Amino acid sequence: MANTIKVTLTKSTIGAKPDQVATVKALGLRKLHQTVEQPDNPQIRGMIFKVKHLVTVAE
Repeated sequence: MANTIKVTLTKSTIGAKPDQVATVKALGLRKLHQTVEQPDNPQIRGMIFKVKHLVTVAE
C-alpha cells in the first residue's frame, strides 16, 4: 500500500483568497474538521504547503 497522509480542515476558508479556497476543495475538503486521506507525493505536499495555515496534517 502506498504512503498516505491525513489532512484535516481546521480553519474556515471564509475570507481566504480564491486560489486557496480552490486548493482546499481540490484536496477534497468541504466541511470544517473533515479529514481526508491523500497519497503522499510532491503534488499533494505542495497543495498542503499553500494552505498550511488552514489545515493540519497527520502522517
